[in-house]
Amino acid sequence: MEPDQAFLEYVVKALADHPESVETTRTIDQMGVLLTLTVHPEDMGKIIGKSGKTAEALRILLRVVGMKENARVNLKINEPIGGKRDPENKSVDQIVDEL
Repeated sequence: MEPDQAFLEYVVKALADHPESVETTRTIDQMGVLLTLTVHPEDMGKIIGKSGKTAEALRILLRVVGMKENARVNLKINEPIGGKRDPENKSVDQIVDEL
């Protein structure tokens, strides 16, 4: 396992109530390294954090880890099945337009 992926799993498993459900995949393309994170639905709030601050901090730390390997590292957090977000993902403007 690459250092950036190992770092992400270590930190997320420490935050999660269901560390056995933490999964990461690593892909490389012309834009750099993409780490995709999947967690238990109950842990999404902890991983994203208030106003996305925890996710933002994870992304910053992953960029620092990637700098050591001369790679640009990005993080994508998959919404788990059974998530509580609106399935149609409507914005406030779309809802107002429907009224």
